[in-house]
Amino acid sequence: MSEQSIIRIPPYHYIHVLDQNSNVARIEIGPKTYIRQDNERVLFSPERMITVPPRHYCIIENPVVRDEDSVPLFDEFGQVRLRHADQEIRLAQDPFPLYPGEELLKMVTPLQIVMSNTALHLQALLDFEDQTGEKRVAGDEWLFEGPGTYIPRKEVEVVQTIQATVIRQNQAIRLRARKETKDREGHDRVTGEEWLVRKVGAYLPGVYEEVVDTVSAYVLTDKNALHMRASQTFRQSDEQVRKTGEEWLITMNDAEAYIPNVNEELVGVVTITTLSSRQYCVILNPIGTNGKPQLGQKRVVKGEKSFFLQPGEELENGIQDIFVLSEEQGLVLKSIQAFVDKDSEGKDLPRKPGDRWMIRGPLEYVPPVEVEVLCKREAIALDENEGIYVRDFKTGK
Repeated sequence: MSEQSIIRIPPYHYIHVLDQNSNVARIEIGPKTYIRQDNERVLFSPERMITVPPRHYCIIENPVVRDEDSVPLFDEFGQVRLRHADQEIRLAQDPFPLYPGEELLKMVTPLQIVMSNTALHLQALLDFEDQTGEKRVAGDEWLFEGPGTYIPRKEVEVVQTIQATVIRQNQAIRLRARKETKDREGHDRVTGEEWLVRKVGAYLPGVYEEVVDTVSAYVLTDKNALHMRASQTFRQSDEQVRKTGEEWLITMNDAEAYIPNVNEELVGVVTITTLSSRQYCVILNPIGTNGKPQLGQKRVVKGEKSFFLQPGEELENGIQDIFVLSEEQGLVLKSIQAFVDKDSEGKDLPRKPGDRWMIRGPLEYVPPVEVEVLCKREAIALDENEGIYVRDFKTGK
């Protein structure tokens, strides 16, 4: 506050003068020499006007009310009229003073430049109509995508700055919808729905989309496969419907690199099973022609062969060697269930459960699933004066 009677106001400066009789403050703008009256008080020394350069802005609180020609309006007491509790954003213009009651809420600040692959998440605080004629209501959210310069509005709040997510080869991003919306491909999404975006490049999530995770592809070779399970019913890209809980394999024949869908979960990685020409194995619960496990069934697989165990299949006793019998060796066999066997001449020979018999070498033998190998026997060499006692299991003799 100055007590001088003569105040020299330079160009682009101003002062506020309070009339102590009417208690009304007014503004005096330079350049001028102001002579203070006895009933007046100068509230502060001359201050420089506010200058907003190009590509800058400031926020004024309690701005003055202006007419169509931008001339300030006054009330019946000569006091400038204000829009109390309101704000006004002022862009580049000639230097201007602050009228009594106006406050500089935010200093002169550069406008925000939104780069490429970047966006501002905006939210409407009040109902308004933007420059394009689109009406916004309080609570609306939208994106201002770069490149561009964002011009702030008093009705709009900047929630956050969103960066694009870069999707590389053999990668995808998992998105979730925060509320009902349309994705960038025009598909309708419901609240909570998740989906994958596999297109290589920079992806900028929509206003109601959030990035859950970045998913990397599993690289497949001829030695491994992926054991997948459906977490819920969905339709694959090949129009095949997968039911909840269904399991299947993904091999190199299906894809060289595989990214699981949002409705798929990886159970494990299955390695290939390889049999040589002298090996075999017994598979429990083999997959039938309908693609479903045949529970309680068995299947013998002979080498030379390589294959993947399907979901639900397992090896009974691992990989086993084929029985190779010489002339002096034999196998004692037992029938587990009824089946039709072949004799040495190729004729059908019915076998009943519990039947026991022996086969003699030389031969290579792979027992079928209906047969159990009890033991392997060697020939007993006897001299002219030697013999052995043999007991029949059935008669006891």
